[in-house]
Amino acid sequence: MPEPFNDEYYMRKAIQEAESARDKGEIPVGTVVVCAGRIIARAHNLTELLNDVTAHAEMQAITAATNLTGGKYLNECTIYVTLEPCVMCAGALAWAQAGRLVYGASDEKRGYRKFAPDALHPKTEVTSGILESECSTLIREFFKTKR
Repeated sequence: MPEPFNDEYYMRKAIQEAESARDKGEIPVGTVVVCAGRIIARAHNLTELLNDVTAHAEMQAITAATNLTGGKYLNECTIYVTLEPCVMCAGALAWAQAGRLVYGASDEKRGYRKFAPDALHPKTEVTSGILESECSTLIREFFKTKR
């Protein structure tokens, strides 16, 4: 029997955020921030709603989490995101000193690993491919409806 609060559990919460984004016409990317086994922030893309190219799910989640904790560092937190962060978000995660990054689908076109594989903080642990199929399907199906 799987552990109830594991990477898949939290990635499913991030997927729920991605579905909220999709339902609003946003690119379906969702993020949750977990500290000490508790979700302290949830976010999804808001670039269309806010007319702001920097309003990615990760950026929204970092802001919410640091506002809640009262500090600028997330070194004791795990950030779950449905899609590999772009360079901008990877840089923000580096500045926030994220303790761990877990993402679902790789982003071969715009992911940080393609352009800046060392963008994250050196102490950030990375786990990829959690619920990759579900995360990839969300993105793929969204763009099918746009083309």
